[in-house]
Amino acid sequence: MRIYQTSGFLSVTAALIGNVFVASIKFIAAVTTGSSVLFSEAIHSVADTLNQVLILIGLKRSTKLPDEDFIYGYGYERFFWALISACGIFFIGAGITSYSGIISLIQPRGIIYEPFIIFVFLASLIIESITFGIAYRELKHRYPKMTLMERIREGDPSTLAVFFEDGVAVLGVFIAFISLWLTFTTGQYYWDGIGSILIGILLGAVAITLIIKNKNFLIGKAIPDDLQEHIIEMLEADPAIEHVIDFKSIVLDIGVYRIKCEIEFNGYVLLKEIYKIQSLREQFNEVKDDYEEFKKFCVDYADRIPRLVGKKIDEIERRIKLENPGVKYIDIEIN
Repeated sequence: MRIYQTSGFLSVTAALIGNVFVASIKFIAAVTTGSSVLFSEAIHSVADTLNQVLILIGLKRSTKLPDEDFIYGYGYERFFWALISACGIFFIGAGITSYSGIISLIQPRGIIYEPFIIFVFLASLIIESITFGIAYRELKHRYPKMTLMERIREGDPSTLAVFFEDGVAVLGVFIAFISLWLTFTTGQYYWDGIGSILIGILLGAVAITLIIKNKNFLIGKAIPDDLQEHIIEMLEADPAIEHVIDFKSIVLDIGVYRIKCEIEFNGYVLLKEIYKIQSLREQFNEVKDDYEEFKKFCVDYADRIPRLVGKKIDEIERRIKLENPGVKYIDIEIN
């Protein structure tokens, strides 16, 4: 799998390019005006940029093929680097932004109005909205039948990171604009600090959400419930299977699953499978008066059963993989 084909690559790359430009103009505006909220927004964009670099590293490393050391591949690299990115949002984005706002409240300082900040707000709003839209479309394309909340619950953390970050960035532009407008119109500089703190709180909420989501994948998140139910129904629909016991599953990467279960075979169906050409009664009549032939029959019967069971399991696994391409690894055991 090439990196540009993996889930989340497009949205993360678009966000990275956009945030490099946005961070630059926000820093210029923050320095020229002395605004705490603009400085917070600049730090916010820098944090987003660094986080997207980390996510791209994870996406790249997650595409490595399985080897002797990691027989199920490197899919968890995606979640590991996304977790580090989420921690960066919390400590750098939320931490520095909130600290800047608090300092601004404790030690108010004058803010200089510069017409340039209007351009900064407009450019930031346009770019952040575009990258936010790309992330949303990627989520919608990958999970077309899900609601927004289901996409957030089941979606790729890399795409969701951009979705949340740019969503907060768009909201942050409005918060920064309102904070500065209130500061200039009322002459009360605490509005600038309040804006910074609000942005910090939003970033903290996003960071905690992404940390929990990536943690769930790293400790062994199960496959979606509807897919699990579908696979169990497929198994139990096979006449040769009586029951499915102890079904377990795990997400190895986005869209890559491993399942394990124990099954109870229907002995009567297997027996019919063995003797569908020649009936058991006919074979009994052939060996009933010859003990040596009867022993050969028993050995042959004992040899046929495990071969048939193995063949049946292989057939079931092929059918599951054909109907569910994301299921790459299957371990079926006999109870």
